[in-house]
Amino acid sequence: MTGFPAGPLAGRAEVTDSFGDTVVDVAPGDWIELLTYVRDELGYAFFDWLTGVDDPPGAFQVVVHVYNPDTRERLLLRTGVPRDDPRLPTAVGVYRGADWHERETYEMFGVIFEGHPHLVPLLLPDGFEGHPLRKDFVLAARVAKQWPGAKEPGESGHGAPSRRKTLPPGVPADWGSPDA
Repeated sequence: MTGFPAGPLAGRAEVTDSFGDTVVDVAPGDWIELLTYVRDELGYAFFDWLTGVDDPPGAFQVVVHVYNPDTRERLLLRTGVPRDDPRLPTAVGVYRGADWHERETYEMFGVIFEGHPHLVPLLLPDGFEGHPLRKDFVLAARVAKQWPGAKEPGESGHGAPSRRKTLPPGVPADWGSPDA
């Protein structure tokens, strides 16, 4: 939809097309205004999902997918928050369905949704440290416990010789040998 009516966000919203979907990008300060505008003025009443995207080196993207049941059109709405202080106003006041999704995004990426009615962990066990969907999160389980079975030809003890073994991506070099 190339003629997205930016209305009050004219000049502040960037509208693009991505694989047939209209994508609207705004600054974090325009986030709630964008969500309210597409719901109230454009008829995108159906909230589908909200998630985060780790976009190194300096930001996280928060992405919302909404749908207009009358026109059968959908929109992707995005904003970026800085990695060093990932904060965004909650969308729960605009779309009640955002509640669960914001909690998950908070837990998995560490994005803080200010004003959220109950921003507490949702999926991970009590005491879990870190945000597992961040690209810099170290998957220590691959280091602590060897993968069962052969990963490369020759690792089963017979057959062709194996290639040089390396640590999984993101694992610090001082965490031990991949042969341990």
